[in-house]
Amino acid sequence: MNHPSTAPVLLDSTGTKLYQQTEELRGFGDATRVALPGGLTAWSVTSTAMIKSLATDPRVTRDPRRGWPGFSEETQPPWLMPWTPASMFNATGTDHGRLRKLISPAFTVRRVEAMRPAITAIVDELLDALGTTPPGTVVDLRETFSYRVPITVICDLLGVPQDQRALMAEVMEAAVNTSLSAEQAVANGYAMFKAAIDLIAYKRENPGDDMTTRLLGIHEDGDRLTEQELVAMVITTVGAGSETAVSLIDHSAVALLTHPGALAAAQDGDRWDDVLDESLRRDPPIMHIPLRYALDDIETPDGTVIAKGDLILIGFGAVGRDPSALADPDVWDLDREDKSHLAFGHGIHFCMGAPLARLEATVALRRLFERFDVELAVKPDELRRQPSFIGNDYSAVPVRLTRR
Repeated sequence: MNHPSTAPVLLDSTGTKLYQQTEELRGFGDATRVALPGGLTAWSVTSTAMIKSLATDPRVTRDPRRGWPGFSEETQPPWLMPWTPASMFNATGTDHGRLRKLISPAFTVRRVEAMRPAITAIVDELLDALGTTPPGTVVDLRETFSYRVPITVICDLLGVPQDQRALMAEVMEAAVNTSLSAEQAVANGYAMFKAAIDLIAYKRENPGDDMTTRLLGIHEDGDRLTEQELVAMVITTVGAGSETAVSLIDHSAVALLTHPGALAAAQDGDRWDDVLDESLRRDPPIMHIPLRYALDDIETPDGTVIAKGDLILIGFGAVGRDPSALADPDVWDLDREDKSHLAFGHGIHFCMGAPLARLEATVALRRLFERFDVELAVKPDELRRQPSFIGNDYSAVPVRLTRR
């Protein structure tokens, strides 16, 4: 252990040093103090054992109202606005179980598999549009394809009308942008909540066969969802149901384009699950998830004390590159035997949308490479990163496509 002796480590909000800084934090031991936007200080945790421990420790909560002394929605740093509402994302105990039970049936493996034809149709429609691009033209695969697949699927699931979708996508993507100014973050936070409120109002007047309509009519043990819970449920579903899959498609596509042998193996041997797991391991969609809070003093194995009331930033994305557990963890290797990761979290807050993200990515990648020869239009190290220490993605993936 070699803790920094003075000020907390300032997290890079631009995303350009995401992997490098995560490894630096790992070198400081079980937990080390980091400076976050808005003048906050938190404990960064990148140790695999500590991540698993804290994610299931009853002395740790995701609810700032329980664990963050002096927390106020009015005075919190603006970048945290999407992450602190009273919601399933932050709930514990019976509240968490009640809220999760309301939405989890939509994301069972069987229910998700039933969505395959609809997802395939969405993918093919987007690829048809890309097929009209003149040969040799550089297109942004992320903007025209990777992002549009998951956001279309989740908007269809929730019944978002076409004229509300662009704003919904824009505000959700900005929610993980940690380089926004305070003013920009405030504006985006309010726009995000308004987008959810507008959807709920629309579905009250125009009910349909969709999740939002069903949530509006739900009574669970005699108690209707509160308006705040409805708004938070929409935000959580759209955010978690889009950003994760976008990153998975982007990183997997780039990995396959830079490992042509793996692309051939994936296509010939139907090894798409291996592609996804290796990408989730090396390039997880979320690096550091905000925030957790200590309900009591917690001493780590190396003697560090996380005091009651302290903020905790868990780096789930660090697990897949743990050099103590994996050989050459920075190398993308389709044939790697151990592809273990915590890209979808750990414990009661494990991402229930994981099966959907995997299906979207599988269909998108398989169909993309069946229909096009694809090449990167820039060198891999020239790909621009998403400006975030939360999310982990490219901001653009310029490619050239040739129809097969």
